[in-house]
Amino acid sequence: MSDAIRLDGADLARTLREELTGKVSVLNERYGRAPALSVILVGEDPASEVYVRNKHAACAKVGIRSEIIRRSADISAEDLRELIVRVNEAVDVDGLLVQLPLPAHIDPAQVRSWIDPHKDVDGLHPENVGLLASDQPRFVPCTPLGCLRMLEHYEIPTEGRLAVVLGRSLIVGRPMATLLSARSVNCTVTLCHSRSRDLPRICADADILIAAAGQPQLVEEDWIRPGAAVIDVGIHRIQDLSHPKGHRLVGDVHPNAERVAGFLSPVPGGVGPMTIAMLLENTVRAFQLQKGVQEAVV
Repeated sequence: MSDAIRLDGADLARTLREELTGKVSVLNERYGRAPALSVILVGEDPASEVYVRNKHAACAKVGIRSEIIRRSADISAEDLRELIVRVNEAVDVDGLLVQLPLPAHIDPAQVRSWIDPHKDVDGLHPENVGLLASDQPRFVPCTPLGCLRMLEHYEIPTEGRLAVVLGRSLIVGRPMATLLSARSVNCTVTLCHSRSRDLPRICADADILIAAAGQPQLVEEDWIRPGAAVIDVGIHRIQDLSHPKGHRLVGDVHPNAERVAGFLSPVPGGVGPMTIAMLLENTVRAFQLQKGVQEAVV
């Protein structure tokens, strides 16, 4: 049996959703409507369909009004921009996200810049990226924020600790490194990636390891410092004919990591539910910012 403490993101997300339900109820009563989220889904990517459906269901559970706007994969970049502008201008919509991935002919960097930064609940608009880097965040990307909340909830020490972030994506790796190095967290941070030399040695030095490499079961037992906190951001579907569905979900961290880690988030049931919970929280925050609400509502 493993000695690693399970970082149960599913359980924490349930608690956060209960808190948000109360906040949304108060806001709805006070302002005559609930916070609202619009999700634009381009094409028919099966994984995206699942993610968007899960987000829509999570909104309903806490009382957030949500809509899914579907467009075919052959939509032009200009038509998508015009759609985003219309949602930006809708006074009864507080949050907007465009589900990734997008068709190859559409540049995601352009799309991020088209979204109103005050409705950018993914936290990926250049203005919001800059605010985060300046330690004045408006919206923090949902997955890194979820990881940080897990560290806080399980009271994992961060002050002066060495954190290694494996992966440098704009969505996870870079904002995660920024969050961990903030004055309120005070980690010493190493950001590494596929071109880094001797990845196993770098990771093995970490007190906190955030695995967001995008490679299934890359991080082995000997990559982990005994007792380290390991958060597995990856999620991959691999073939497994012994499984009733013919496949199973795995992360970036190999199961043998349980033998040495002090804390370990599961896949599934770890970061995924927290990402959606943070999206809900950012949507409520967008509503509050629009209304000028500074005080706690409950």
